[in-house]
Amino acid sequence: MTAKIIDGKAFAAGLRERIAEHVARLKSEHGITPGLAVIIVGHDPASQVYVNNKARQTKEVGMNSFKYELPEDVSEDEVLALIEELNNRDDVNGILCQLPVPKHIDENKIINALSPAKDVDCFSPENVGKVAIGLPGPVPCTPLGSLMLLRDELGDLSGKNAVVIGRSNLVGKPMGALLLRDSATVTIAHSRTQDLPAICAAADIIVAAVGRPEMVKGDWIKPGATVIDVGINRVNAPEKGEGKTKLVGDVEYSEAAKVAGAITPVPGGVGPMTIACLLANTVTTACLANGLTPPSDLTA
Repeated sequence: MTAKIIDGKAFAAGLRERIAEHVARLKSEHGITPGLAVIIVGHDPASQVYVNNKARQTKEVGMNSFKYELPEDVSEDEVLALIEELNNRDDVNGILCQLPVPKHIDENKIINALSPAKDVDCFSPENVGKVAIGLPGPVPCTPLGSLMLLRDELGDLSGKNAVVIGRSNLVGKPMGALLLRDSATVTIAHSRTQDLPAICAAADIIVAAVGRPEMVKGDWIKPGATVIDVGINRVNAPEKGEGKTKLVGDVEYSEAAKVAGAITPVPGGVGPMTIACLLANTVTTACLANGLTPPSDLTA
């Protein structure tokens, strides 16, 4: 048996098409153009590429994109003042500050300064609470993308036995909350979990988000299970040549793919969903800010 490959790149492209249709409708029917503001502090090359991709995709779906590039030595007060200005702008519906920021800036202060109504990364305590109890609002992008892929692959998740490996605030905890909302039976495993292979072997769904290359082995997987690999790890690849590297997930893909029913590859699985879900969240916050019901196909 060979697992079906869950093509996150193709799904994300379709999601962006649906977002563009919703944006066009907001413009024509309500005169609303959603706007996303991105703040980047310093000149980290990887962050620059990521931010540029966000800006490009924001424009491609018809939304307004606002990018603020601040020098490495910008003061914390200046960043907070910019956030306050964006909080008060009607043409900005989503704000994100690219993390990490330089050490002299307190990340928690940045997160707490964002208006929860515009916090499209869903970092603020208020939005975390809304996710937990199922109130309307933005949802953390990577868990939302993972949930969309699971629903597309499996349909109804009700009663499925789901194991989330990893308990981070960014992925593990909100992923567990979203699966619970879809009536799955959820186990959140982590570094101190005893007999993790046995727990995984009973799972219909595994979401691996632990940040350790190829930690989840093929013989941990229940035959026919659906595996969502959130990990993105760069490892040495001597087979490609001296000094070469490659990206791998948290799951031993080649062996897991022989057992699983469906699996996301790395790259090309969950990764492309993250920016698409950021755009979806911006449509959601734009709708809520204007007293409109967010589109159901963009939310959890």
